[in-house]
Amino acid sequence: MPHELRRSLGVFDAVIVGLGSMVGAGVFVAMAPAAAAAGSGALLLVGLALAGVVAYCNATASAGLAARYPASGGTYVYGRERLGPFWGYLAGWSFIVGKSASCAAMALTVGTYAWPDQAHAVAVAAVVALTAVNYRGVQKSARLTRSIVAVVLAVLAAVITSCLVSSAADPAHLVSGGSSGGAAGVLQAGGLLFFAFAGYARIATLGEEVRDPERTIPRAIPLALGIAVLVYLGVAIAVLSVLGADGLGRATAPLADAVRAAGAQWLVPVVRVGAAVAALGSLLALILGVSRTTLAMARDGYLPRTLSAVHPRFQVPHHAELAVGAVVAVVAATADVRGAIGFSSFGVLLYYAVANTSAWTLGPEWRVVATLGLVGCLVLAFSLPLSSVVAGGAVLALGAVAYAVRAPLSRGRT
Repeated sequence: MPHELRRSLGVFDAVIVGLGSMVGAGVFVAMAPAAAAAGSGALLLVGLALAGVVAYCNATASAGLAARYPASGGTYVYGRERLGPFWGYLAGWSFIVGKSASCAAMALTVGTYAWPDQAHAVAVAAVVALTAVNYRGVQKSARLTRSIVAVVLAVLAAVITSCLVSSAADPAHLVSGGSSGGAAGVLQAGGLLFFAFAGYARIATLGEEVRDPERTIPRAIPLALGIAVLVYLGVAIAVLSVLGADGLGRATAPLADAVRAAGAQWLVPVVRVGAAVAALGSLLALILGVSRTTLAMARDGYLPRTLSAVHPRFQVPHHAELAVGAVVAVVAATADVRGAIGFSSFGVLLYYAVANTSAWTLGPEWRVVATLGLVGCLVLAFSLPLSSVVAGGAVLALGAVAYAVRAPLSRGRT
């Protein structure tokens, strides 16, 4: 049985995998709770910029580390190699738990937009279907993601255009709001919107399946992030100009509400389809990333070693993919979308805190960006809603206990 994954992804496919996660993760979901936290259009845009800056620092650190350690697992591997086994484990645990919540949120987004009355059933079906796609190989996943990204970008372009040319658009909405959330609101909005930017991690966690990773990963990560920032900024301005911060904060389907308010009623079903497709693309890429981190931790004995098995024909971590799919399906059957966003953001921000600390050890030229990224991650993480911080902290503590039990068993066998 082969122990290595096949290197088949170039720069274009790697960028598409990252975009498939980022564009689907936040445009249709995260802006509404972020607007409610910010309280005004101007502060929402500041929160978006803050999330983008922190994501840039994290992306730069991740790119440098991924080029040096081009193996499946992302920050789990970087933390293990640069800081020690516990910190790598903590990053991997945070990622698996946080991104499993993201998977559930995206599956539920599919259900909410495609068939609201049966959202949970559709969510579970989506998880099962995309797990089957991933099982057949990463190239098939990349091809499907390419089609999904093209559809989503076309829908978002239509939303931006219809809102900005509408008579309902008012530039005053970009700065107005019923009540300002102040600095705390900006930070919380930034933390919630960070949920939308974390897709570039998929590129790093697929490091073992990328051709020429020393060149491909450092090019693909900033490209994917830069495109996502521009898309998010355009959507935020367009939707705010029609709904304002108050209307956006109350919306359950903000982009559909925006085009309806803009008088483009015909576009509402298109947006609903686009939202479902976007969430499918995000879910596809998220399952890829979580299963690869699970693979890496299983190889080191921190998770059951059967999860490190690689399929002899498809050359994918098939046991890990099936396990992740099963867990996500269960969570998607019971979870709440907005609660999952905050919980996911807390776990992923701590994951990137470890990534920035790891990058700091690479040398003096990395320390400014790594320090900014580390401070930004910690500030945004602990600015999230209290329920997210408490739940995330409890799960993190549970992971530390599991490490204390499992670590002695894995020593000497890695």
